[in-house]
Amino acid sequence: MAYDLEEQEQIASLKAWWDKYGNSTTWVLIAALAAYSGWNGWNYYQRDQAGKASALYDQVQAAVEAKDNAKVLRAAGDMETQFGSTAYAPMAALVAAKSSFEANDLKSAKAQLQWAVDHGADEFKAVAKVRLAGVLLDEKAYDEALKVLAGDVPAQFAGAVADRKGDVLAAQNKLAEARTAYKAALDATDKKNPGRQLIQMKLEAIGGTA
Repeated sequence: MAYDLEEQEQIASLKAWWDKYGNSTTWVLIAALAAYSGWNGWNYYQRDQAGKASALYDQVQAAVEAKDNAKVLRAAGDMETQFGSTAYAPMAALVAAKSSFEANDLKSAKAQLQWAVDHGADEFKAVAKVRLAGVLLDEKAYDEALKVLAGDVPAQFAGAVADRKGDVLAAQNKLAEARTAYKAALDATDKKNPGRQLIQMKLEAIGGTA
């Protein structure tokens, strides 16, 4: 089909543009397509990892229900090794720590809690800190417990951390510091939280007032 003059001019103009910019445009397009493909691939990988981690977490829970602490620890270890970047890993570590504590395996309980402190997101890390400090408190490892509790935590966990710090300081007979910690715990704990009453009782027991 013959082209009229206007169409020929448009084609000539397009050809000139392509000669000037076509190569760079092609590479930009290739890069964009590669990025899009990579993004889709990453999302698929994340979904796949989450699905496998979820199945393994079910195994952790099943072992807990069976009171098989050895199996709990194996499954939690697999989770941490294979799916450590997922939220299921610190969840499994916390579950495994509780299982080990109830089985009187304090070494494993501390190891699982330390893993959650080192690798978990802020929320999991805060919970693990409070629990690990509690185990260390039972062992009278007071300085180590205070070291675990150091550092920033999300605001919603500040009360629990300060409360645990008060417990450790009270056990060391550092009553003035313990009162300060319990008062900080009360300030950071919602007034509707039933745990406030226990914090206040501990504060009053060492001569403090809210």
